Amino acid sequence: MAPARQVLVAVIGAGGVGKCFLSQLEFLAKKRPSPKLVLSYICTSKKAVYNDDYSDVGLSSDVLSTLASSSKAPLSLPKLLDYLVKSDSKAVLIDNTSSQDVADAYPMFLARGISVVTPNKKAFSGSRQLWIDIFNVSGAYPGAGHVFHESSVGAGLPVISTLKDLVQTGDEVTKIEGVFSGTMSFLFNSFAPTSGSGGKWSEEVKKAKELGYTEPDPRDDLNGLDVARKLTILGRLAGLPIESPTSFPVQSLIPKELESVASGDEFLQKLPEFDSQMEEIKTAAEKEGKVVRFVGSIDMATKEVKVGLEKFDRSHPIAGLKGSNNMISFYTKRYGDSPLIIQGAGAGGEVTAMGVTSDLLKVLAQI
Repeated sequence: MAPARQVLVAVIGAGGVGKCFLSQLEFLAKKRPSPKLVLSYICTSKKAVYNDDYSDVGLSSDVLSTLASSSKAPLSLPKLLDYLVKSDSKAVLIDNTSSQDVADAYPMFLARGISVVTPNKKAFSGSRQLWIDIFNVSGAYPGAGHVFHESSVGAGLPVISTLKDLVQTGDEVTKIEGVFSGTMSFLFNSFAPTSGSGGKWSEEVKKAKELGYTEPDPRDDLNGLDVARKLTILGRLAGLPIESPTSFPVQSLIPKELESVASGDEFLQKLPEFDSQMEEIKTAAEKEGKVVRFVGSIDMATKEVKVGLEKFDRSHPIAGLKGSNNMISFYTKRYGDSPLIIQGAGAGGEVTAMGVTSDLLKVLAQI
């Protein structure tokens, strides 16, 4: 009897998303016995677990404890590629990091038949040349690997797959608009709610950090670049040759005086001194009967891409978002004046990992 087909899974990154992905991979391996999914390699930036014979290193909690006590260093990316290529099985690289170095290596993996699944925005929102290099290779010829990156925008929400379906079936996207950051959504829903007065800006930022909604240094959210990266990805998929996330206007909510303070803690300590700036913006919107939200938009006709504060009527769907939810609206020829709207949790380890796991299923369907 012929042995069951198997697919090797190599995982880089075992942080919040990585841990959730391992748990989902374990579920998937039990649910889908064929092809057999073999976790053959896993690493953090300092440690790795793998066997020379490509045997399974274990799943979920077991492998995390093995990884924590491992004395093996991670393979360099070229060596990891050689390791996977030399096996007799198909292989998938799962990059759960935000590393530019790993992103830069995608074309090399794809060219040698290794598919890539990732939430890493840097591969798709960095230099346009890297974008071109990745998609010139992905699935371009028999034996080339495939790349999927649903979780690079909106975590597990079907944002990228929906946009691809619209474009590939001949619809014409005219505008994309929405709240693309779970952090910014949470902040403005509590700072400028549709009813009630909301809290002070600095207190809401501090609360968001304590709840784990912001990066360790909240300035990494407040500078708007996370949203700019997501718009770069969607704009490119819709057909705009966006050069980089810094090639269009991005409004930063960091007071100029605090851009260069030494740490996130010092930033939070000094932020109350600048509450009046945000209070003025909120009050100006209230006088018009509106609320302020941090949004991104792409106008395909004018090729205008922008990220920043906008005012919305209290009845507008964006104004009514709850918690840290995202909302992305696609205006197209087919959908006319009623946009196709995708809404839901746009941040968190489980939902981000779900996007990664669903992309792994797409790879399995291809190979």
